[in-house]
Amino acid sequence: MNYTDPMLPAGSLKNKVIVVTGGATGLGRSMATYFSGLGAKLVIASRKIDRLSETARAISKQTGHEVLPLACDVRNYNEIEHMLQQSVQHFGTVNGLVNNAAGNFISPTERLSHKAFDVVVDIVLKGSYNCSLAFGKYWIQNKIKACVLSITTTYAWTGSGYVVPSACGKAGVLALTRSLAVEWAKYGIRFNAIAPGPFPTKGAWSRLFPKALEHLFDPKAEIPLNRFGEHQELANLAAYLMSDFSAYINGEVITIDGGEWLQGAGEFNALNKLPAQMWDQLQASKKSKKD
Repeated sequence: MNYTDPMLPAGSLKNKVIVVTGGATGLGRSMATYFSGLGAKLVIASRKIDRLSETARAISKQTGHEVLPLACDVRNYNEIEHMLQQSVQHFGTVNGLVNNAAGNFISPTERLSHKAFDVVVDIVLKGSYNCSLAFGKYWIQNKIKACVLSITTTYAWTGSGYVVPSACGKAGVLALTRSLAVEWAKYGIRFNAIAPGPFPTKGAWSRLFPKALEHLFDPKAEIPLNRFGEHQELANLAAYLMSDFSAYINGEVITIDGGEWLQGAGEFNALNKLPAQMWDQLQASKKSKKD
């Protein structure tokens, strides 16, 4: 076994009906595929039905389980309610939600328009609280125990230049997770979050790290483990948090980034770039001054 292998026993999500927003591509697709492979009945949602339908067919062919694709713009509360109704009508219930839909781009903040802020914050934060509210009302009214997992980021608590709209939105998602974990626990609804580091995906990765930046910035060099994350690693963690194995975990955000944010947070962490020879020279210099 290694970190690219599936982690949970077969059938671990057999009694789950899970909705994954942004489930057609990237990490959303990877999580959805693993959920389905573990026996979950799956709904994937995003704005583009053609891409959703293609992904649903591919996942179903791979896992042998039905996947329902539903077009939905998470910025629109009425569309979310309609998507929820369709999901319940098709599968009989829903007891899991993954808030994964997101948007992001790199830019100096002074170059952004207010509409650019709106686009990112509306998808990330508004989309997450729209889905959480609509699904939560349904669960509470019908006395259904459920689980919500939101995908946030490590700069939700540190902030980050050049991705300010995303940082604002993800910080809100983190606050939403921790707040509702306390408020709605009495209804049997758990809220948790994952803060991923770099997990390269087609499209999103090239937009965040265009070739023009490659000679200036090597994201792998900022990670103590000196590698990027594998999609199965994140899917394993997500499946665990959506399963009953994690029944006592509530209000938690779990970082999976190879130590990236900690390396950036420590005041002297950049010293790991010093070669051994320079440390020898520094030590010799100190000894000389002492003598």
